[in-house]
Amino acid sequence: MSACGHSWVVWVCVAGVLVALPEGAGRRRFRVVFGARQGRKVPGVNVIRVLCGVALVGVAMVSGVGTAVAAAMVSATVWVRRRRVVRERRWVAECGRLSEGLEAVIGELRVGAHPSAAAEVAASEIGGEVGRAFAVSAARSRLGGSGAEGLRRPDAVVAGELARIAEAWLVAERHGLALAELLAAARADLLGRRRFRDRTRAALAGAHATAAVLALLPVLGIGLGQMMGAAPLRVLFVTPLGGLLLPLGAGLTCAGLLWTDVITAKVLR
Repeated sequence: MSACGHSWVVWVCVAGVLVALPEGAGRRRFRVVFGARQGRKVPGVNVIRVLCGVALVGVAMVSGVGTAVAAAMVSATVWVRRRRVVRERRWVAECGRLSEGLEAVIGELRVGAHPSAAAEVAASEIGGEVGRAFAVSAARSRLGGSGAEGLRRPDAVVAGELARIAEAWLVAERHGLALAELLAAARADLLGRRRFRDRTRAALAGAHATAAVLALLPVLGIGLGQMMGAAPLRVLFVTPLGGLLLPLGAGLTCAGLLWTDVITAKVLR
């Protein structure tokens, strides 16, 4: 079998693996807990995997394996960075709900409501992951359990913030302290952390912009070389040497962007 035939077989196998990959553990837990039907979720995921596999096979057949590898790395980097942006937006939204929920709980407690009733009011007003956490807390408290334990949700995007609220709630349960005052202090701490994170993110905007500019410099260099007649595109997409240089350059660029994200994420924690 020729080299082209071998490449075809390899990329068809890759497409098959993408289609056959099982769904993630988080999606399975969501379906089990909330009763989501599998038939509505999985086909969409499989369609995306099929399209990705077909696209990789097409790129490999037209431009070579090196181009397909480079395209896969760039696509994966864009997907990872997009997921981080979406998660950050979810964190901001859930922190806002948590602040509103705590405000509702504190207001109910100060007018004499039972903690379970206060948590139930907050759950009905805010919704989202935080609303479900308050609903679980209210149910546990009504049944004689610890309302603090109901707030612990390790899979939530605001798991750390909920854990701090749960610790304050647990201290009030164990030592008979005023729950409203402890939650007010926890809410003030949450708002302070959120303001600090916003200021830090604004300060790091320059670093993110610099990383993006540095990542685009190789593309600019290729464009300038093409305009000068050096034909770098032909070297990268046609010659065997380009089959090595293109994925190597794409990999280094993607690694630089992802490493920059890791460094800035550590500062925001």
